[in-house]
Amino acid sequence: MHQRRNILFITADQWRGECLSALNHPVVKTPNLDALAREGTLFARHFSNTSPCSPSRATLHTGLYQHNHRVTMNGTPLDRRHANWALEARKRGYDPALIGYTDQTADPRDLAPNDPRRNTYEGILPGLTAIADTGMDHPGPWAEFLRARGYELPHEERFIIWMRESGPDYEDGAEHPKPWFVKAEHNDTTWHVDQAIDYVSERRNDSWILHLSLLRPHPPWVASEPWNRLYDPETLSPPQRRATPDDEANQHPWLAYQLKHPLYQAPDDIRKLNRMRAVYLAMMSEVDENLGRLFAHLKLEGLWDDTLIVFTSDHGEQLGDHWLLGKSSYFNESFAVPLIVRDPRPAADLTRGARVREFTEHVDIMPTLLDFIGTDIPPQCDGRSLMPLIEKGAAPSWRKHAHFEFDFRDASFDGAEHALGLKLHQCNFSAIQDERFKYVHFANLAPLLFDLQRDPYEFTNLAGAADYAKVTLAYAQKLLSWRLTHEDQTLTHLMATDKGTIARPSPRF
Repeated sequence: MHQRRNILFITADQWRGECLSALNHPVVKTPNLDALAREGTLFARHFSNTSPCSPSRATLHTGLYQHNHRVTMNGTPLDRRHANWALEARKRGYDPALIGYTDQTADPRDLAPNDPRRNTYEGILPGLTAIADTGMDHPGPWAEFLRARGYELPHEERFIIWMRESGPDYEDGAEHPKPWFVKAEHNDTTWHVDQAIDYVSERRNDSWILHLSLLRPHPPWVASEPWNRLYDPETLSPPQRRATPDDEANQHPWLAYQLKHPLYQAPDDIRKLNRMRAVYLAMMSEVDENLGRLFAHLKLEGLWDDTLIVFTSDHGEQLGDHWLLGKSSYFNESFAVPLIVRDPRPAADLTRGARVREFTEHVDIMPTLLDFIGTDIPPQCDGRSLMPLIEKGAAPSWRKHAHFEFDFRDASFDGAEHALGLKLHQCNFSAIQDERFKYVHFANLAPLLFDLQRDPYEFTNLAGAADYAKVTLAYAQKLLSWRLTHEDQTLTHLMATDKGTIARPSPRF
């Protein structure tokens, strides 16, 4: 490596796209991320291409749409044949490091029958060196850190993040949401950022790549003192939803099925829901404050102007909108996520503080990371480097739509199949949207069409309306064309000839 170039790639789990004060969110304050956006580029229409965690992170790490990487749920193995940004960076001489988790299930074809990696979805992306490998179910070194400071932990460490102080909660009459039993200076957000500070300090004279993967604001929504009291639940505006869950369920059979699932039902008790929402926002502000410490340390160590910083999330969160919790829906709350990129190079000076309105996607992250360090982008990648947008604010032939997919098949449970009359491989949908319309196509259920200008919260399905028949057909054709364009192209640009193998890779769009 002839030129010093570092990368700090940050993901904060389950962060809704509009939840930045730089985007004028009415409640949450994120001053350090706002400052990062002022020095970099804020992508205001950025989408996760799928959810939940493992499928979305597979897209982030491989640059592939879900229909190509085929990680369909937490626990689906990531096929060993796929390249990823960490493996490609190793070819350039880097030793990419991980603090946190990547939720990538190992390909079982490489593992012995008794290998423990067969028993978890919290595997590590191939190519990464784990500096502090922690997950929800296996907090590992962070749990040992807590024990060393006198915390009495449960036998099953996965319950640490659920344990709160005794006494009533907000919905039971308490003045504030009940706090977590872990102090703020010891909790997972603080600890992970401390690990990142130590990592960059030890490598101040070397080129490095660090993936900092933070759990928060992922549930459970319980915050340490004083963060639990940061935002008053009573000040929150009402969630965007129909009058009742039954009214909401009338929109589509799959939505009706989701609304009956205990994991995805928002509580009827508005005080409980507002408590959850307030703590969710507070955890974002806590992440922001800790990232501010890390950014300040990069400046102190003289690393700020050598380091590409990428901040995003794996997927969004419904947070009571449409009577749902979690990220398992076709609504934008589940798929719109933040993206801020600060490129330190003089080439990016023209767009500092810019807000990009083009549709960008998670498939673009891997090409961007590799572009920054000057290495080739594999033909498998479905996305495109964001560098033209970062350097010039525009790029020729950029996509005019956002795309995402969701696969609700479950290898361990056939409930959706029985409830909806589907086969295992019909449990999925794909979506395409632009500034005006959003179209959602199910494998064997009725489609949906939303007019986003007139109906930004996606309450009215127009797919069956006679006046919108031509629009519905047009967007179904656009979705089909997108899918055909982005079938797996790993080797399709190669051809064996009498002069040997020739190659002619084609731009994705």
